[in-house]
Amino acid sequence: MNFEQIVAHIKASLGEEIIISTDENASPKAININDENLVEVMDFLQKDNQLYFDSLSCITGLDNGPESNTMEMIYNLYSIPFDHHLMVKVELPREKPAIDSLCGLWKTADWQEREVYDMFGIHINNHPDLRRILMPADWDGFPLRKDYQEQEYYRGIKVEY
Repeated sequence: MNFEQIVAHIKASLGEEIIISTDENASPKAININDENLVEVMDFLQKDNQLYFDSLSCITGLDNGPESNTMEMIYNLYSIPFDHHLMVKVELPREKPAIDSLCGLWKTADWQEREVYDMFGIHINNHPDLRRILMPADWDGFPLRKDYQEQEYYRGIKVEY
């Protein structure tokens, strides 16, 4: 199934309005959806017998900067038996960004969601163990946000960059 067929199949099954837009310049090609539809769409993508996206390869956060007032969650899916790829993007408000967990669908979401939380501060609703995974538990801020201010001291020790 090519990208256009995947998009048509999703729209035919879940409704035209489920996909906000597409990005054919992304690699892999992407669909943009609303955050409130994430679990429904991902459940469909994983369980549909024509798509069967059985692998959640990567979850990435993206800070579009304070001037845009948005952040993004980006999910890369792969279907091993059908050998097709798809990127799913969700735009979030920069002020208190939050999205539902996909741990119930893919076990790999666990650590990937924790990494996005740790680096970007995007809260993952219903995550079974949402805590920092790369930074110390008491670290101030989220290092991959564009407005992140580096700490001068951590536990009384000067932090040199």
